[in-house]
Amino acid sequence: MKFLLQNQVHHDQNGIALLTQLYAATKDCFFDVIEIDMQLTTWFDADMCAALGAILYLLGVELNSVRLINVSPNVEKVLSKNGFLIHYGGEPMSDLWDTTVSYRRFDIKDDQYFSIYIEREFMDRDEMPSMSVGLKKEFRKSVLEIFSNAGLHSETKWGVFSCGQFFPNRSQLAFSVADLGIGIPERVRRYLNSDIQPEEAIDWATRDFHTTKSTNIPGGLGLKLLREFIDQNDGCFQIVSDAGYWSRKNRETTVTRLDHPFPGTVVNIQINTADQKSYALTSEITSGSIFWGLKNGKKTTN
Repeated sequence: MKFLLQNQVHHDQNGIALLTQLYAATKDCFFDVIEIDMQLTTWFDADMCAALGAILYLLGVELNSVRLINVSPNVEKVLSKNGFLIHYGGEPMSDLWDTTVSYRRFDIKDDQYFSIYIEREFMDRDEMPSMSVGLKKEFRKSVLEIFSNAGLHSETKWGVFSCGQFFPNRSQLAFSVADLGIGIPERVRRYLNSDIQPEEAIDWATRDFHTTKSTNIPGGLGLKLLREFIDQNDGCFQIVSDAGYWSRKNRETTVTRLDHPFPGTVVNIQINTADQKSYALTSEITSGSIFWGLKNGKKTTN
């Protein structure tokens, strides 16, 4: 079968919707040749390779052969620099400007390798806002918690997919993690014993101290820290699971339903690299909100 992937694929609700359309059109294919025609795809945000890679991997599990055809030179360059296209017959390309966070798939037991990966390719980038030692440690733990949740909570058999990209023209560093598990909504439904809607389930999971863990260890703190950092940084934080879409941007939360489900969960972080503030945990400074900043020589708090 052939699927025409249209329009520009950005890391936003519309971009996710395009990829869920792809999954909806191909999810019943078995032992088939699937051609994804990208002649009308004029742009593809590289960090979206995590979500696309998860979908294509799932198609491969069903013994399908997947081909990307008519890829424009512009998109081919993006998907070659981060190592995505080499999985689909493409050639590797050097990233001379060091803007990519490479596309990877990790087994759920590869937490140590994932930790090294995010340290080298994401946390240690010069574009990251200035953070204290304590905050950087907690931020790293928050990203690792996303990986841990993908392995433990999602019950995935197929691993975790990740990718990122620095966009100099947008002053933006984006990073995505995707899995092919049962999804946040199903996990929350089981825990609450309630037929909660997918978008509402994601919103519940991002609230303070909400967790579906069976232990008495508080959950949700990783998402809470990331959410509050994004508020201070003027970035964006998105979660997609099943047909639920959740976004935090400009200190406002958007919760809505997608026309088609994603077969797992995608977490996307977009950091504003033009941010000149310095951040630290309040435990390192004083009481108040989690973060503090220095901008133009003045201390600011939320």
